[in-house]
Amino acid sequence: MSVANGEISREIGDINLAYMLLAQKLVKQDRVAAMFRLGVSSELADMLASMSLAQIVKLAASNFLLCSFRLNEHASMSAVVGEGKDTMLQQAHMSILMSARSLQTRKTAVAA
Repeated sequence: MSVANGEISREIGDINLAYMLLAQKLVKQDRVAAMFRLGVSSELADMLASMSLAQIVKLAASNFLLCSFRLNEHASMSAVVGEGKDTMLQQAHMSILMSARSLQTRKTAVAA
């Protein structure tokens, strides 16, 4: 492994740890809001809340990012990022997209 790859893996691990700790904190403070913000199921929220620090550190050590873009389509990202939009409008569009995605995920889960 090159030095650059080793550094990137370490940085990914740092991001994973920060993300996991933030996710757990969000779930413990307000479970419902955290589920919406993180885009996670009730079962995953329960798991996040109950994980020990050792489990989080071990999981975070992966060289794969545990967090991911929730706007994974170009059209969605373009709609939110468009030039000239003010911050409030961007946040409103983001909330609408995330709400629609959450509903779509639930419908898919119920249908399965």
